[in-house]
Amino acid sequence: MMIRSVAIIGAGESGTGAALLAKKNKLEVFVSDSGKIPDRYKEELNTHEIAFEEGSHDFERLLVTDLVIKSPGVPEHAPVLRMLKEKGRKVISEIEFGYLFFSGLTIAITGSNGKTTASGLLYHLLKTAGRNVALGGNYGRSFARIIAESDPEWMVLEISSFQLDDIETFRPHVSILLNITPDHLDRYEYSMDRYAAAKFRICMNQGQDDYFIYNADDPAILSRLNGIKSLVRQVPVSIKEFHKGLPSKDGDKIFEMSLKGRHNLLNAACVVEACRILGLTEEEIQMGLKSFVNLPHRLEPVRTIGGVEYINDSKATNVDSVWYALDAMDSPVVWIAGGTDKGNDYTALHELVKKKVKALVCLGVDNKKLVESFRDIVPLIRETRDVREAVRIASDLADSGDKVLLSPACASFDLFQNYMDRGDQFKAAVMQL
Repeated sequence: MMIRSVAIIGAGESGTGAALLAKKNKLEVFVSDSGKIPDRYKEELNTHEIAFEEGSHDFERLLVTDLVIKSPGVPEHAPVLRMLKEKGRKVISEIEFGYLFFSGLTIAITGSNGKTTASGLLYHLLKTAGRNVALGGNYGRSFARIIAESDPEWMVLEISSFQLDDIETFRPHVSILLNITPDHLDRYEYSMDRYAAAKFRICMNQGQDDYFIYNADDPAILSRLNGIKSLVRQVPVSIKEFHKGLPSKDGDKIFEMSLKGRHNLLNAACVVEACRILGLTEEEIQMGLKSFVNLPHRLEPVRTIGGVEYINDSKATNVDSVWYALDAMDSPVVWIAGGTDKGNDYTALHELVKKKVKALVCLGVDNKKLVESFRDIVPLIRETRDVREAVRIASDLADSGDKVLLSPACASFDLFQNYMDRGDQFKAAVMQL
């Protein structure tokens, strides 16, 4: 297909990145967003003389373009997409569009939880080993923007299910699937099978010279492996044998790692397998594992006061993430949780909470479901709508040797701008103790 003009639906990071890449390749570009375009992206579009509209869609103008690029935040059932598809317009994701212009080696990571940490870790190991590598996708800068602005030889991409929905030829040399647990099911007609199928699209175009690394301890992955139609080399990773930690290739030593928690052991094991496939030495792998610093809001140590350690895990916005956080705790926990419930089923946490949690501080506008779920399991439950009060309550309930863990299991939008704002306010409150 000869592409002369593109229409881009959505003007966030993905849409603006795609527009910049299209402009660089001398394509006619039109960006359309039904909402308000953030000022920083509007300024970029103006600087590069890219036509755009906000607040509505000019259907006639959209229909005269050769190709439509969809931002991941735009759902499939959006009227503008339905109309374009009914008229026979080809719709692809920004990831697919970026791939059309990238000639380097691609490593892609997906999963319901842990993909940001794993992507950051893999990038760090490759970078510290001296490789010309970039990091993007669902992580910071969009794939298309990176290609428009630089020329990396290798590309590490964190990819969400939304970004995988509209790929066609995208083919990473190494793909990693960390786990599949219920999340974003509203985008998949509340079907776990449809959501899982979206995750497995990461390896659908891989061939016999490519590698698919997957979590061999995840039943949702194992039950669907027979559905893989490509000839990709499968690399299962299980941590059942890693009782003492992550071993080196010959097993003569255990790698030193900055990351904590059993879930991060699995993340690191998958990343290490990718690094070995890509030719890194065991010494290079050890150097990267030891020096890696994770992003904020992911089991982030904040401060220890009076023997009590305060930990910010605000990124834990679903039940599965909280399970991993609690599993990583090695002393009694005062747990701060709550926010906008996403249809959570808390029963999966009951046994772990019974073992680990001495008190629960509910931080949210409506804590009814949380309280009802744990009233017979946690001896002490308190409620508040103020993060500073939540920290003070937790401090009063904690004894020396305990941990105060913010791991909400919920979205943040009832009291905060986003999970980062929630985590930052928690850290500020801790520092004021």
